[in-house]
Amino acid sequence: LFSSLLMLSSFQHALNSGVRCYHVAPVLCQRAKVAMSHFEPNEYINYEQLEKNINIVRKRLDRPLTLSEKIVYGHLDDPEKQEIERGKTYLRLRPDRVAMQDATAQMAMLQFISSGLPKVAVPSTIHCDHLIEAQSGGEKDLRRAKDINQEVYNFLATAGAKYGVGFWKPGSGIIHQIILENYSYPGVMLIGTDSHTPNGGGLGGVCIGVGGADAVDVMAGIPWELKCPKVIGVKLTGKLSGWSSPKDVILKVAGILTVKGGTGAIIEYHGPGVDSISCTGMATICNMGAEIGATTSIFPYNVRMKKYLGKTGRAEIAALADEFQQHLVPDSGCQYDQVIEINLSELKPHINGPFTPDLAHPVSDIGAVAEKEGWPVDIRVGLIGSCTNSSYEDMGRSAAVAKQALAHGLKCKSMFTITPGSEQIRATIERDGYAQILRDVGGLVLANACGPCIGQWDRKDIKKGEKNTIVTSYNRNFTGRNDANPETHAFVTSPEIVTALSIAGTLKFNPEVDYLTGADGKKFKLEAPDADELPKLEFDPGQDTYQYPPKDGSGQHVDVSPTSQRLQLLEPFDKWDGKDLEDMLILIKVKGKCTTDHISAAGPWLKFRGHLDNISNNLLIGAINVENGKANSVRNALTQEFGPVPDTARYYKKMGVKWAVVGDENYGEGSSREHAALEPRHLGGRVIITKSFARIHETNLKKQGLLPLTFADPADYNKIHPVDKLSIVGLADFAPGKPLKCIIKHPNGSQETIMLNHTFNKSQIEWFQAGSALNRMKELQQK
Repeated sequence: LFSSLLMLSSFQHALNSGVRCYHVAPVLCQRAKVAMSHFEPNEYINYEQLEKNINIVRKRLDRPLTLSEKIVYGHLDDPEKQEIERGKTYLRLRPDRVAMQDATAQMAMLQFISSGLPKVAVPSTIHCDHLIEAQSGGEKDLRRAKDINQEVYNFLATAGAKYGVGFWKPGSGIIHQIILENYSYPGVMLIGTDSHTPNGGGLGGVCIGVGGADAVDVMAGIPWELKCPKVIGVKLTGKLSGWSSPKDVILKVAGILTVKGGTGAIIEYHGPGVDSISCTGMATICNMGAEIGATTSIFPYNVRMKKYLGKTGRAEIAALADEFQQHLVPDSGCQYDQVIEINLSELKPHINGPFTPDLAHPVSDIGAVAEKEGWPVDIRVGLIGSCTNSSYEDMGRSAAVAKQALAHGLKCKSMFTITPGSEQIRATIERDGYAQILRDVGGLVLANACGPCIGQWDRKDIKKGEKNTIVTSYNRNFTGRNDANPETHAFVTSPEIVTALSIAGTLKFNPEVDYLTGADGKKFKLEAPDADELPKLEFDPGQDTYQYPPKDGSGQHVDVSPTSQRLQLLEPFDKWDGKDLEDMLILIKVKGKCTTDHISAAGPWLKFRGHLDNISNNLLIGAINVENGKANSVRNALTQEFGPVPDTARYYKKMGVKWAVVGDENYGEGSSREHAALEPRHLGGRVIITKSFARIHETNLKKQGLLPLTFADPADYNKIHPVDKLSIVGLADFAPGKPLKCIIKHPNGSQETIMLNHTFNKSQIEWFQAGSALNRMKELQQK
């Protein structure tokens, strides 16, 4: 490992582009003196710099700017010289802060430790929300998680203390809810190591999900690269009413754009309908924008955000945002690459699924569709909460539905769980009675954590392989996502619809028109729920769960045992040898959808997120092999025996054989899961060739020194067979925009050549040549 701690001045000189000073507020910020967060009183919002950069870029481009352009371009490292073309050029940016959840923070902090730097360059936080398994209920599950994950929590806490990173302890809540309550603000640029980081767009920030290596760039003070996003405008008119909710907006948009329709673009909501949506409702919409592949989503600053900032103790930020409001809304006459219009007054409640979040149905139709398709209509479990829908308003609307059922002597026919988004939400809904109402109707309140939404669910009511239906207020419903059962048909909808359907126990119930039968035998209809968007009293903060980093953490010891099964220090990947990649074997040719869940499963594998070798045993175990239609069964080209994917990859690595993966459309959609890129690199992979990539995954692969390439002609996917050998030629002349050749060698001795495209820029090519982005960073330091 590169272990020497270098002086900041030498690192700054080496990078040629300047490194941000360590926790020193820019001079321009001194005029405003408004802190980004109560937890960082000496880190100030810098709207003056944002304004200066926007003015420079607007003058250069000579046109009105969208809101997302203002904030993105307002964070340019060099606004005078940066080439700017939507969808084409790579921008060098200076984000304001970094946030990491505990599953991804392990690898991010291991990479930062490996960089040799003494302290993070921007405000950064770690949030313990992913490693708590839902089993018995909040308190018991939290105690169990603290015991099981003690080694990991200790590593993250001590690493945070040593390197200047704030630490939110287990039980604090879900990262995105914590960010909305404490860190997001209008105009911020925040990157987070979780795909649902765009949640912060509900407060007018450009909040982008990335892999841990991207986070390391920002924490190291290096300009962060992002392909200049296109901008898709969603114009909202009318006003939400009745059973329709903010969730229905994104469920409708997902049905329109599909899971890859937002790739390479920021979704920017605008129009007169925006003001009818609460701040947390806007966050819900932005959060689930990850399901359409969008870089992020954003709403313009408005009075609903101002109310939320005031209620969460940040009135001074709202006052400052008022002064700079012209930079926190789109310019009049700005142009979008695509425009979608939704009349909120006509929007009906939606439910999406199963198995994909873009399969949209009105709630009124889902019962008939389920019967026609052979999906189970009886609902086994209803689950509300998650980072998408766990606000005070969400819980209030669900409680309003539950209260009506209780008044008629009814409880949920389905099992029912509730996940508060944060300790603050938990404490407040307990104080205001919502939690008890939800318990009374049959609900189980889980820990303030991700839980079943990410597969952290010790489900006991069914056996694996049993066909069943669940409804959730979550964001994803890929096969096996919630409970590892491929026969679970998961549907995504709003919390109030989940509650109503759980009371009825069937998908065939439409709360807008159908009646329930009360305990007295009389029929009644649920009224559309109504609830306060914010508590009348102040939020109850609950328990104090935040650990401040000390001013000087240099004496702090970070312990990683060489015999640990949970944590493993990183060794640098090998450099490119300067030659073409010849005669690579095909580890697997993937058939159909291949998400990061397929490439690196979560659930029980979360415990190995800090141990690269151990977690590599889940590599591509969920992907379907086109050769035999099976998961985790591939032919070993050297022995001709079929076996598990990771075992075959390890055998090739042992024999010194390089290998490739061939994939289908939108390869790597889903979570930001950096391990899906680290694992193939660790086990000897060199190239991933697909019809198309999801944005985050493509970047993650580049960061780890792999070659993500796409077919110039998507039909060429059919020319490659699992028994072929592949050679990538032209790497000596590897250059931006220049296609590479792939020679396919068939077993009969024949061969053919196809062309492969890539999106590498100059610095990304240097990552490949150095072996990884981290290796390249070290090379620059050593210079």
